[in-house]
Amino acid sequence: MSASPPPPAAASDHLSAPDALKSRPTPSQSRFQVDLVSEAAGDGGTAVASDSPPEYAAVPPFDGLRDSEEAKGRFRVVNFAASSPDAAPAEIAQNGDTVMSESSQQHHHYDTHTNTYYLRTFGHNTIDAVPNIDFYRQTAAPLGEKLIRPTLSELHDELDKVRARTPRSRPFEDGFANGEELTPAEEAAAKEASESKGVVKFGWIKGVLVRCMLNIWGVMLFIRMTWIVGQAGIAYSCIIVIMATVVTTITGCSTSAIATNGFVRGGGAYYLISRSLGPEFGGSIGLIFAFANAVAVAMYVVGFAETVVELLNSSGALMFDVTNDIRIVGTITVILLLGISVAGMEWEAKAQIFLLVILISAIFNYFIGTFIRVESKEKFGFFSYDVGILAENFGPDFRGETFFSVFSIFFPAATGILAGANISGDLADPQMAIPKGTLLAILITGLVYMGVAISAGNIVRDATGIESNMTINGSNCTDAACKFGYDFTSCRPAAGGGKTACEFGLHNDFQVMSVVSGFGPLITAGVFSATLSSALASLVSAPKVFQALCKDNIYPGIAVFGKGYGKNNEPLRGYLLTFGIALAFIVIAELNVIAPIISNFFLASYALINFSVFHASLANSPGWRPSFKYYNMWVSLAGAILCCVVMFIINWWAALLTNVIVLSLYIYVSYKKPDVNWGSSTQALTYHQALTHSLQLCGVADHIKTYRPQCLVMTGAPNSRPALLHLVHAFTKNSTLCVCCFRKLNSDMVRYQRWLLHNNSKAFYTPVVGEDLRQGTQYLLQAAGLGRLRPNTLVLGFKNDWHIGDIKDVETYINLMHDAFDFQYGVVILRLREGLDISHIQGQGTVLSPTLPLNVADQRLLDASQQFQQKQGKGTIDVWWLFDDGGLTLLIPYLIANKKKWKDCKIRVFIGGKINRIDHDRRAMATLLSKFRIDFSDITVLGDINTKPKSEGLTEFAQMIEPYKLREDDMEQEAAEKLKSEEPWRITDNELELYKSNRQIRLNELLKEHSSTANLIVMSMPLARKGAVSSALYMAWLDTLSKDLPPILLVRGNHQSVLTFYS
Repeated sequence: MSASPPPPAAASDHLSAPDALKSRPTPSQSRFQVDLVSEAAGDGGTAVASDSPPEYAAVPPFDGLRDSEEAKGRFRVVNFAASSPDAAPAEIAQNGDTVMSESSQQHHHYDTHTNTYYLRTFGHNTIDAVPNIDFYRQTAAPLGEKLIRPTLSELHDELDKVRARTPRSRPFEDGFANGEELTPAEEAAAKEASESKGVVKFGWIKGVLVRCMLNIWGVMLFIRMTWIVGQAGIAYSCIIVIMATVVTTITGCSTSAIATNGFVRGGGAYYLISRSLGPEFGGSIGLIFAFANAVAVAMYVVGFAETVVELLNSSGALMFDVTNDIRIVGTITVILLLGISVAGMEWEAKAQIFLLVILISAIFNYFIGTFIRVESKEKFGFFSYDVGILAENFGPDFRGETFFSVFSIFFPAATGILAGANISGDLADPQMAIPKGTLLAILITGLVYMGVAISAGNIVRDATGIESNMTINGSNCTDAACKFGYDFTSCRPAAGGGKTACEFGLHNDFQVMSVVSGFGPLITAGVFSATLSSALASLVSAPKVFQALCKDNIYPGIAVFGKGYGKNNEPLRGYLLTFGIALAFIVIAELNVIAPIISNFFLASYALINFSVFHASLANSPGWRPSFKYYNMWVSLAGAILCCVVMFIINWWAALLTNVIVLSLYIYVSYKKPDVNWGSSTQALTYHQALTHSLQLCGVADHIKTYRPQCLVMTGAPNSRPALLHLVHAFTKNSTLCVCCFRKLNSDMVRYQRWLLHNNSKAFYTPVVGEDLRQGTQYLLQAAGLGRLRPNTLVLGFKNDWHIGDIKDVETYINLMHDAFDFQYGVVILRLREGLDISHIQGQGTVLSPTLPLNVADQRLLDASQQFQQKQGKGTIDVWWLFDDGGLTLLIPYLIANKKKWKDCKIRVFIGGKINRIDHDRRAMATLLSKFRIDFSDITVLGDINTKPKSEGLTEFAQMIEPYKLREDDMEQEAAEKLKSEEPWRITDNELELYKSNRQIRLNELLKEHSSTANLIVMSMPLARKGAVSSALYMAWLDTLSKDLPPILLVRGNHQSVLTFYS
């Protein structure tokens, strides 16, 4: 937009001028209109639009943002603009449907966000953005695109950091925050949607109302409703219709609630259930729902073919035999229906309208016929409306049926309420169309079924069809038809049951509506219309649902059927798959067994939709805000239970089979754990339950019997020290808390947590910011966890490089343990001979990515890092329980030995003792372990711990600590004290005399002697008094004690009992 000189101040003392608005494009009502701010590059001046206040025009931009390149594409919010009558509409209405025009797909300059940091908002220089719908989009969309609002860092950090930040450094650059990330399939679908031109979108009438009515008004309306009235009577028939309508109305309200709780994409029942309950339920229902719709095509087509073959048979025009003729007619019919569907949704919708006209005409034709008394129809049992006949048919007359068996026959007629929701992706406004169209369709079809039930009660149950059946004076005729001169008493079956000899009446003639109607052939046309429309709706629904299922990539190998073609993204491959399934069942030509299974598949979907609303309401998530308010969580729960009850009423074995299939698919999807995050109510309820249970735990005091070692593991990046994580996971998996920590706050937190989940490491990942490792650890020791779910044990890896690194790091490392003890934590240190840190040979992802072949040392390190993931062979876990720390040294190896990978390892216990009391000490320890109910294979009492170590060990230890000695004898006392205060890690001669190190050297010799072949050593960690033993000396103790050994855990509890033998 070209810039114009600023107007006088008096004329522009507001945000925008009305005259200026007329010349600008107006995208929609209630949208912030944003104009570009152009800046001249040559003179450094700033030219602003005509409606900009002059006092802001002269304000220079931020330092470093003056150059013209950065000035390009900057924004200024001008006004809260309303739609202009002259503006071109963004959407063009055609025949009640919405067609996205080509121009509406263009992205204007005021709808894009550039990489600059200078905006004019309310006339001020700021990058703070005003509320905009495009910030909340997940992908590119019509009339806008996914924009990224300025991050908190861009608004809050120092300006030099903001300028230095590149666009690639913005967080969530390859996804969206807060669980809004899309799968690649969804992104591709969104891209196709944004690029499509002239897309046909249906309104609520053509898209939902018509489809639902056509699906609900199936063959049942014309060829079974009258038979139901004959069996159940008018009263029970109305009750059956009301019961079915109650179930469908509750489900319709639940569907409306879910459909109005956010933007709805294509996929119908699958999309609604999966986004509400998660991929487990959605994936299982989506597959069987798509399959049920595909088989329903065959059902309706076979119903049509049977009617055609009956007409051919009555005319003597059969081609072969009845079965083969049904196959031929059905195959030809489904091919024609496929052609209509593949031609496009617009043609399919036109065909549906045509069929609806025929169907409504047939219904009116029937009702008109009920008011016309024709003498030729009386022999078939129809005498128009008569109170006597209505009273006679008011009660039931079950012949080989029961109320529930008749209900089970009628209910499949009510299973078409999701026909509109199944094409949700082709609706212009699903949030408005689905509630209005579905509920109105249920109301209209329910009233029609009630009307047919009452009007059919004017037809006698049995009729001979013979005109010479006049009554004789004085005969014993008591039926309502007697007063019209007809005696149909001979049609009644015997008292013991049996089949009547008459062929007409409600009980005997399925085509009685043709007799009653004003023009019989129109009823036949209605039957054709009902079957073909239902088949066409199912033929469209199945591929659409299956396409959505394929795009979510929940099941492997089916994505090929999800590819869309054309402007409407038609799933042509899905159509062919549906055609193949339907054709297979048409060739069978016998669907009496599979029909109840299909009804149960639909009912299972209804039950889960109702349960979704109950579940979402129970979770009480802030994201559950449906605009449709006429629902109730308890009514939805009752609807779910009713659907399950109806499933078993219709066919108990089919209901069991349906539940088994749903459960099997649920288990499969749960096992596969698809990488999706849809913000389901399952997540919300899980959070709610976790919070509730955590609060309940806070009200219960700790008890020894419920103690668990809850570990705070200092891993750094969790994939850099896998051996440490794997071993801790061995005694915390499924039973206790594990928190992995990293002293660095970065944007990889979500990725590291996913790494833990993908590697089946049930642990939390927590980064923290601190000046150094000690400060960060102190924060974690005090604040990590929630309530009772707080760590009580600090787990560290041994610092192998302590003698070659900065000695200050050793001071920090030792102080971590002192701090842990101060906070009443237990401490565990793991040492591997090869080391723990593999970050230099492993990429930051989940897969090893060394750039060069590994040397021998690195290969050994890599192999050692994976050793705890492998099943441990027969061996031992040696427990050196030298000091009583409350029992943690014994509890950890017990927990490890109970795991599957360690079950072949036996526990051996080593304790210290006196030579003259070895047997006594062994029996005492055996008694204690028995009381603790801890299995062990051997107990060894070490009576020679205090023996002087070998000279080689003494010499090696002396060489180890030599660089860290203070050597106070070689300097003045004042200088020595000053040096000690400056370098507190230095070892004094007094320390060496007071705290003998011979025990650590001797223990290492005993460890090599007794436990050199152990799978794991767990040993009591020596404790150094804080402020008395220098960090260098303590580190030397730990190093000397644990060197050249199999994997060793040094453990020290907080000296509070964690084991008890009381019940």
